Amino acid sequence: MGLLLSIFIGFLASLIGGLYLLGVFRRRQPGEPPLDKGLIPWLGHVLEFRRNTLKFIERMKQKHGDVFTVQLGGSYITFLQDPLSFGPLVKESKEKLDFVEYAGDLVHRLFGYKGEEDDHHNLVVYSNKHLKGDGLKVLTQAMMTNLQNLMLHRIDGAADNSTWTEDELFMYSYNIMFRAGYLSLFGNTTPESEGSEERSKEKDRAESEALFSEFLKYDKFVPNMAYRALTPSQTLEVKRLLEVFWNALSMQKMRLKDNISRWIWDMWQIRNERGMKESMTDRLMFVLLFASQGNTGPASFWLLFFLMKHPEAMAAVKEEVDRVVKESGQEVRRGGPLVDLTHEMLMKTPILDSALEESLRLTSGNLLNRAVLQDMTLKLADGREYFVRKGDMVVMFPYSAVQLHPEIHPDPCSFKYDRFLNPDGSKKTDFYMQGKKVKYYNMPWGAGSSMCPGRFFAANEMKQLIFLMLLYFEFELKNESTEVNFKRWGFGVLQPDRDVPFRYRLRD
Repeated sequence: MGLLLSIFIGFLASLIGGLYLLGVFRRRQPGEPPLDKGLIPWLGHVLEFRRNTLKFIERMKQKHGDVFTVQLGGSYITFLQDPLSFGPLVKESKEKLDFVEYAGDLVHRLFGYKGEEDDHHNLVVYSNKHLKGDGLKVLTQAMMTNLQNLMLHRIDGAADNSTWTEDELFMYSYNIMFRAGYLSLFGNTTPESEGSEERSKEKDRAESEALFSEFLKYDKFVPNMAYRALTPSQTLEVKRLLEVFWNALSMQKMRLKDNISRWIWDMWQIRNERGMKESMTDRLMFVLLFASQGNTGPASFWLLFFLMKHPEAMAAVKEEVDRVVKESGQEVRRGGPLVDLTHEMLMKTPILDSALEESLRLTSGNLLNRAVLQDMTLKLADGREYFVRKGDMVVMFPYSAVQLHPEIHPDPCSFKYDRFLNPDGSKKTDFYMQGKKVKYYNMPWGAGSSMCPGRFFAANEMKQLIFLMLLYFEFELKNESTEVNFKRWGFGVLQPDRDVPFRYRLRD
């Protein structure tokens, strides 16, 4: 009898523990946001959330208001969708809300890299040193050299340079930007190793093309990896791809290259000095490659796509590009020297800057996540207060809360290349909602501790591509129809659900 009672008590304890983990007993407490656990224990709303994040968040907002808590795969997420209240949340102390812990867990899941405690701090320090200011000037020159090698070589090989070359815009943009960015950051093949400069350039083109092919395969698995939803066969393929990148980006191989960026070198060196295993620093290199190149290609696609769909925008940007080149004392002519596009020239493009920001507004679908490290109170701009629990997450989705808000951005679904320009041509930063100025009126780069440290380099890369396309090529769409891929919500710049055919050729 005693044995049966012990077994029963043990079973009952396990059952209650299991139900607790499934979230069965969680109830909304006084002062907490509205709680919506969904109908499926533990999973909650995760299936609907993954199917279309935008529609799900908008449905919850209509049902509960601009602050609500939902259950997603065993986690409780409080969404804050009031743009006027983003400031206090972004500035909250890291003792209460932390991005770094969440990011570290995600990086380990996606790349197998287990970082050090001050990893994020080092990333910010070395990014500020090498991806902006004087360091950015050096990278701008490297990027220009590699873009010219890749872009002009593609068409120089044609028998007749006046013949149109047909391609797909997303793949073209992603291919060029990834490969040029990779070579600029991780270095070039040495002419000595190949016997000549031209052969070393050929090897750069071939190796970067092969690496891009593998990168595309890995990139498609990222959403499922983040949600721990890989099939067994996908898990094996991801493992194979990780080995490819850890090997290709190993410092053992990169030491043999020229022109490795100081950003990459310093990020490796500080860990090497601390005794981190080389196998782990090889994994870090893939983290840096993905972080630096995973979004610039898709973002460049959207910018080119919008410019090509809107002739008035294209004409305005082309006029600005031509003016900047002329003021530099250079000109583009067949057989003449290539334009030396400097960092200073890229700083004189308010129209292109506005077009880029507008393109990012329409296509950047980030989720800004913060882990709740202690019980705390969220204070909103209108005086409301909500209690959130330790162990939960607080998330902002700027795409719907800010970037498509019709009061902040009238006619929000339309591309307006001059939306971020004042009448005098200066950068527009004053946007309003309910008569109050909105500080965070566009958030493609994140905010606060999760602000992208490489945003200046990324913007420069995209502007360089636009310059070269407009200076050297004629190009046009053959089909103007595409939509966003809903599976990519929450993972940076959105990708199209289908590619867009276009054609290009060298200008006369």
